Amino acid sequence: MKRTAQEIAEYVGGELRGDGAAVLDSVASLKNAGPADLSYAEEKFYDEVARTRAGCVIVRSGEFPSRNVIVARNPKLAFARAAEWLLAETRDDAGIHPSATVAPDAEIAEGVKIGAGAVIEGGTSIGDRTVIEAGCFVGKRSRIGSNCLLYPRVVIYGNVEIGDRVIIHAGAVIGADGFGFVNDGAVHVKFPQIGRVIIEDDVEIGANTCIDRGSLETTVIRRGAKLDNLIQIAHNVEVGENTVIAAQTGISGSSRLGAQCVIGGQVGIGEHAHLDDNTIIGGQGGVLNGKHVRGGEVLWGTPVRPLKEFLLQQAYLGRLTAKKK
Repeated sequence: MKRTAQEIAEYVGGELRGDGAAVLDSVASLKNAGPADLSYAEEKFYDEVARTRAGCVIVRSGEFPSRNVIVARNPKLAFARAAEWLLAETRDDAGIHPSATVAPDAEIAEGVKIGAGAVIEGGTSIGDRTVIEAGCFVGKRSRIGSNCLLYPRVVIYGNVEIGDRVIIHAGAVIGADGFGFVNDGAVHVKFPQIGRVIIEDDVEIGANTCIDRGSLETTVIRRGAKLDNLIQIAHNVEVGENTVIAAQTGISGSSRLGAQCVIGGQVGIGEHAHLDDNTIIGGQGGVLNGKHVRGGEVLWGTPVRPLKEFLLQQAYLGRLTAKKK
């Protein structure tokens, strides 16, 4: 979508310096940008602004003669918002592909796209302008809101509720049975997995991530949460608003993560753990079963502990094997 530099500056709340009539239709890095591209620069890369071919660059401050720049308080954030606006596509491919299978009682709103080979079972509801790409499966009585995007091969089991503007990447599975069994002394007897999954508005779920349904209760991903690829979320878990979780993290059953948490890659969280709001855990950290983790500081290690304490302990461990001179 084409926009002028002035329109973009007004959209992100920045100050334009240069030619406001310059027309932009895409985004790129400083190195790869051309005259029709918008880019951005952190202060340490300001020397590259003079060399870039970008039609306009978003910066925090400074003077750049002969360059079109937009001055914004947070250039990266302004760039992200402008990019979303610039790259928004005008969709003209709404409709149901001839090879898709859609139950007669499924409620399909206006402007929905259902791709090749997709299966939409009975009792489902899909909101306005949602895109269901090729090979997706949406199970019975599931509800998907408006302006959602399901990439190819997403599987939504039955009785799952998904809000508006949710993005789910390829291969994700939402609503599979949780890993729950009771041992009778000889074999493992399956515990009922009949709960639900609720995914609220503005959530993004990465490729091949799995979110299990509750056993008797509900697994909930709150508004604005962002999940990376290859994450496992077990039954009855709650992930708080605007929490971000990096790849290969595993969250055990009945754990609760507060709002605005930051969870690094390969973190393991035991069952019935409780993380306060604003908890930050570094990569490969571990939270023990039933642990209540206080928020507001950076934690690392297994079991997790404050970063300074973890680094001090690592330093002492390193000295144990140091050779004496």
